[in-house]
Amino acid sequence: MTKANSRREIAGASIGNFGEIYDFAVFGFSVPILSAHFFPGSDRTAALLSTFAVYAVAFFARPIGGLIFGFIADRIGRIEVLSTTVWLMAAGTAFIGLLPTYDQIGIAAPILLVVCRVAQGLALGGETTGSTSFILESAPDDRRGRWIGYTLIFSHLPNSVVALLLVGLRLAAGAGTYNDWVWRIPFLAGGLIGVVGFWLRRNLDEPEEFKQAAKKARVGNPLRAALRSGGLRGMLHVAMIQPVQTVGSYLLLGYMYTFLVNVARLSPTAALLSNCLAIVVLSAAIPFGGILSDRFGRKSILSVGAFWIAIAAYPALHLAASGTLAGALIGQVLLVIGVGLYGGACFVAAPEFFPTSFRATGHAISYQVSVAIFGGTTPLIGTWLVSYFGSPLAPSFYVTVVAIACLIATQFVPETVGVSLRTSVDGLPTSKSGKAVMHRSN
Repeated sequence: MTKANSRREIAGASIGNFGEIYDFAVFGFSVPILSAHFFPGSDRTAALLSTFAVYAVAFFARPIGGLIFGFIADRIGRIEVLSTTVWLMAAGTAFIGLLPTYDQIGIAAPILLVVCRVAQGLALGGETTGSTSFILESAPDDRRGRWIGYTLIFSHLPNSVVALLLVGLRLAAGAGTYNDWVWRIPFLAGGLIGVVGFWLRRNLDEPEEFKQAAKKARVGNPLRAALRSGGLRGMLHVAMIQPVQTVGSYLLLGYMYTFLVNVARLSPTAALLSNCLAIVVLSAAIPFGGILSDRFGRKSILSVGAFWIAIAAYPALHLAASGTLAGALIGQVLLVIGVGLYGGACFVAAPEFFPTSFRATGHAISYQVSVAIFGGTTPLIGTWLVSYFGSPLAPSFYVTVVAIACLIATQFVPETVGVSLRTSVDGLPTSKSGKAVMHRSN
């Protein structure tokens, strides 16, 4: 593979990811305003919980999108899925920017908001697995973690871009005008980003690994194959390692801004700024975790990351709740280090558990179900815990428990560094170190 082709493949997946995650992030950062426009009422906590419930709806649509698009990716190809999901996400986001509010059309407003979130969830359900499978199968065997890490930079940077965009719009328009109608602009811009993402992806080629696997033995029904013993083991392995990465990420990406504004009482600008900087650090930490997992193995880095998250969750929330910009930033960065290391290894290990013939389907089901259960509910659980216990530190105990559980579970999954993508870990001999013996994919 030439360097030009390598750059084109990474760029195509990365820029598409940027557009998809940008669209998803706009909703997360706009929760306080959306709650006022679509769930008005005197009880602010109830309005926030309602909006976070709508936020969670997209996560429960993700397994359905993952199943549909994963099946298509295994039967037809990765590129077909990547081209479709970017359009679906862009449409769902742009329509949110056009929706009338509760004051204008009543109960129909939150119902339409839910429909748009379902479209976003279906799209992201296919996008994550499609782009991950595409990059994994395009990368050299010894640099899979590095390549996926590079694309994950563009899966997290959109959160910082959105934060900076919202700060700029708020300062330029003023709080009143921003809350009135300017909040719609970032949603409408998501539609334009979708057009750019499609343009960059339309000329990508299927990975050679996928084409060779399809020539030798195309699976008639990827779903049936994924639900057999080997596929079920792979799904179980994903379920064992995924929760802490999901909880840690969505605590930072979907909950922290609202926490800083409503619990720590930071100004919206200060909260956005601190969260933006923390996500920039996360964008650098994840590829570093991927590179380390290529060198030292997936399980070692997963273990280090889970341990870090377990011991850092309480001091991180304690600092973030201090009500100062410095405390908010340091607290988030403390958590980011563990989430970045863990995520860099987790995102490459999860699809490696499955062979090429049903990788997209098997990974989509297990990954998206895990994200739906743990990711979509994290902001909701965090808000409820603070309200129920009356302590801003309550969410940290939830994070710690999940981290410890995954640290233990990680010790029982197979090592996948260097494994043959064609057959994955099922039935492969292992070395004395416990690592799968490498077989070339082609």
